[in-house]
This record gives sequence, structure tokens and C-alpha cells, in this order.
Amino acid sequence: MPDILSPADFQQQTGCSARQLEQLSAYVDLLQRWQKRINLVSNATLADPWRRHILDSAQMAPLLPQGVLRVADIGSGAGFPGLVLAVLRPDIEVNSIESDGRKSSFQREAARVMGLQNILFHVKRIEAVSIPPVDVVTARALASLSELLAMAMRLLKPEGLCLFPKGQQVASELTEARKIWSMSEERIPSLSEAGATILKLSDLKPV
Repeated sequence: MPDILSPADFQQQTGCSARQLEQLSAYVDLLQRWQKRINLVSNATLADPWRRHILDSAQMAPLLPQGVLRVADIGSGAGFPGLVLAVLRPDIEVNSIESDGRKSSFQREAARVMGLQNILFHVKRIEAVSIPPVDVVTARALASLSELLAMAMRLLKPEGLCLFPKGQQVASELTEARKIWSMSEERIPSLSEAGATILKLSDLKPV
């Protein structure tokens, strides 16, 4: 069992600035307060929030292409990874797509507390969202890979990519998805969970 990750450990591991650490600390504090009233995340994960939520999201930031990007975080829940990516990459635009109004209200308050200007909120089901095509789609603990790709294709530019954290069943999910989708894949070992993977997928096309 790894030691609980502290904010200082997180900063050392990611190289985030003092201002970014301050923003993310405010986010964690708000999450813990709101969790008492609204089920935003699993209670068990709040014993180690910097690893289970902040680092788990932040490890996707270096995988984003450089330059001005439009990102869609689908089924964003409490804002992971979208809000964390918006903090660490202030040059990008994040579109947070979450149909649960209470969770979206939490995200808006978190964005206000952190002083974020680069995130847009869409309180709609994914299939009902209409936004210009995006460069990157992210999703965390939302659906099977086949389902995620169907959702992502509605939003993604032809040359865009997907970043999906996946657990130890990633190989079987890829096998199933390849029955429907053609793609290029890169598997990046997770920094936050042993045996887990970040899938970086591009060149998506139906078979």
C-alpha cells in the first residue's frame, strides 16, 4: 500500500507551480466539504485524494499536444480530469460535459474558487451536446472503451486523440473495441495506480 500522497509530494512529482498547487489545494478542500452533502466521488478515495483524483488527472497533462487546444471531458463528474487539466494547462479550453446538475454546480464553484477562465460547462447528456470539434477527448471511469469511442467520435476532430485511464482489463477492452473501431494506440503506465494504464488513442475510424 503506497503512502498517502501529500500536496508537496504532488508538486515534486509534477513540477506544478506554487499558484497551481494553491488552486488544486482549494479544489481538494472544496471537494471534501461538498462530499458531506453530495456524493461526488467514492468516500474511500478521499483518504488519499491527491493520488486518487489530482495525480490521476494531472498525469494526462503532459500527454496533451502543445499549442492552443480544445478539450472535451465527457461525463466529467466532480471535474476529473477536466478541472485539473484546466489548472495545469491554462493555454487550453476545457469543455466539461456533465448532465448531473449538482455535480456541474460543484464544478462551477470549484472553477470560481480556483479563478479559472478557460473552462466551459455543458449540463447535458453527451449525445445532446453540440460544440465545435475538439482536439482531445478525455473521460475517467465512465464506460467501456467501445462506448467511450462512440461518444468521442461525435465530438472529435478527424486528427484528434483520446486520453482514457483504464484499469487492469485494458487488454480485453481493446480487443472488444477493435471489433468496431480502427485506431492507433499507446499505453502509458499509470502514475497513480499500479497496473492501470492511460490509453492514448488516435486515427479513430469505424471498422
